[in-house]
Amino acid sequence: MNPELGQFANRELSWLAFARRVLAMAANVDVPLFERLKFAGIVGMLHDEFFMKRMSGLKRQIAKQSSKLSLDGRTPREEFDACRAELLAQTAEIAELVEETLRPALKEAGHPIRSYESLTKIQKKQLRRYFSESVMPILTPLAVDPEHPFPFVSNLGLNLGAWIDDAEGQSEFIRIKLPSNRPRWVPLPDGSGLTRLEQVIAANIDLLFPKIGKHEVHLFRVTRGADGAPTARRPQDDDSPAREPGSIVRQVSGELKARRFAGAVRLQTDTTMSKARRKWLAKQVGVDLDDVYTTSTFLALSDLADFQVEGDSSLYFTPHKPRKHPRLDTLEPTPEAIFEEIAKGDLLLHHPYHDFESSVGRFIESAAVDPSVLAIKLTIYRTSSDSPIIRALADAARNGKQVAVLVEITARFDEAPNIAWGKYLENEGVHVSYGVERLKTHVKLCLVVREEEGKLVRYAHAGTGNYNARTARLYEDCGILTANDELCEDISQLFNSLTSAIPQTEYGQLLVAPTNMRERFIELVRREAKSAREGRPAGICAKMNQLQDPKMIRELYAASQAGVKIELFVRGLCCLCAGVPGLSENIRLTSVIGRFLEHSRIYRFENEGDPLWFLGSADWMKRNLSNRVESVIPVISPAVCAELEALIDVYRNDNASAWDADADGRYVKRSPKGDAPRYAAQEVLIRRAAGDPEPQGQKDKRKRAG
Repeated sequence: MNPELGQFANRELSWLAFARRVLAMAANVDVPLFERLKFAGIVGMLHDEFFMKRMSGLKRQIAKQSSKLSLDGRTPREEFDACRAELLAQTAEIAELVEETLRPALKEAGHPIRSYESLTKIQKKQLRRYFSESVMPILTPLAVDPEHPFPFVSNLGLNLGAWIDDAEGQSEFIRIKLPSNRPRWVPLPDGSGLTRLEQVIAANIDLLFPKIGKHEVHLFRVTRGADGAPTARRPQDDDSPAREPGSIVRQVSGELKARRFAGAVRLQTDTTMSKARRKWLAKQVGVDLDDVYTTSTFLALSDLADFQVEGDSSLYFTPHKPRKHPRLDTLEPTPEAIFEEIAKGDLLLHHPYHDFESSVGRFIESAAVDPSVLAIKLTIYRTSSDSPIIRALADAARNGKQVAVLVEITARFDEAPNIAWGKYLENEGVHVSYGVERLKTHVKLCLVVREEEGKLVRYAHAGTGNYNARTARLYEDCGILTANDELCEDISQLFNSLTSAIPQTEYGQLLVAPTNMRERFIELVRREAKSAREGRPAGICAKMNQLQDPKMIRELYAASQAGVKIELFVRGLCCLCAGVPGLSENIRLTSVIGRFLEHSRIYRFENEGDPLWFLGSADWMKRNLSNRVESVIPVISPAVCAELEALIDVYRNDNASAWDADADGRYVKRSPKGDAPRYAAQEVLIRRAAGDPEPQGQKDKRKRAG
């Protein structure tokens, strides 16, 4: 028997446990109504992604009769069955929440999602005109009969299936795809609410087929696996000829086309569709019956994330406007001003509390127009569709600066826009590289070279998030602007390695995966364990998105057993079991869920009372430490270290949005004790960024509450 059984949580079920914590936000009566709808939509998105990535992978393993066991000792079939059971439970719970709680609350608030049957004759007449003029011309009904095979059903699209009886009583199937360029939530002309596009189409199908007789119309949706996705650059066989230069772009483009036709992994239908029709539809789509999921609420719950009604701010979170970093707030409007400020000392940026455009954006845009700047180097993993940073890089190249950009074109689900950005930048004169052979490049770095008084001086930004102005308002991320000579030299060496495709073995102070990062982290953990055994100060604190790497988990267990107090803030999946007697009783595992997606990666090691801090792009996942190029920088500035200490204290003291994992892997949400004030990390950070410090009385109460 495997002695490690019981030491690891199941990766897939841990992902779904995160989805359940998000579901709890949708159920939370203290969250504004439209934000609850958004969280319900996020659960739908998480389920969609889970099927595309994880369930599809399990189905492939089952088809191959793989005997490989998960970390917690399950076969692929056992994992699939456990995940299906949890998904069915969550699907039922969120359907009940939407139908029994959220929709009635919308009605009470004056914004009901009304069924078409409940509309008045006048409203139906108005919507019939809307359908005739604005929807019907777009539709393309596709028949299924001996001359017409079942049509291809695209991933995550909404479809109506119409079974229409002919004159002989035989049923003919016609598929109608809902147009994505029409709103799913159709406003009623009199402003009394909204209804669903699929119901408008189904109720007026006689306009499509004027001689229609007896018929049934049902909604269905297909999810396809990411089988065709280039999840990592594929290794070249030793005996194969050398890969043609530039072939990675063509390979990824071809795989994107293949993804469109990847195998189906889920069929969703409404509950009114008969079992016989579900069985027939499943056969046409190519899924088994245990891949069919029915729901009594909306299909494509992810559309709820876009449900918005103007004019009722009480139904949303209080708008948050990111503030300029205090040191950047009063800068002169000159290109050189930001570099002069960085030269005074490192700056810690914390988004979305600090404004992205006036910090990172200004750093890059200033470099593009500053005549003293000679070169700019940057990595792109994901960016916004209308990126000012991309435009600034193009401007810099046109201004005669040396601009080098590494575009990672295998970033899952962002391959196509990244290829387009790469071609655009190449056309503008930018030196574009498309990643590193066999590895994804997940690094978040920018380097600027200026000429100052006849010398070359380098400035850098190192972050935990992408260079994406849109997600910087939605994701919690950290970054550092620095002019430290040694750190900038290390970053310069990493860029040289990335663009030349010649790996290095030494990067100075920089932690780089897969070269030295795992070894350095293990060394740091073991040093803390040694200190604890010898009675010296020891401790580890790590904040990340996900934790799965078995080797790192074993090192953390060993450190815990040596007496090291370990704090883990892991937003999503976590395969480590915390608080288990004899194994991990010194480890505390917490997940913070709020209006922003916690995304920063921060690491702290006590180092005998002189803490070492690190910040960067990598989680403690096997893929991050072994199969990607990642970078983590040491935090050198004592002032920035103090800021990070204060930041982690906020998360430690959260008593309203933090969830603690127990020894059985269950997550329990914290709540204020006694008369202790509510203290939710993101709310506190919003107030602090706005210059609204916590009242002293609340501070005293929180301290007494522990």
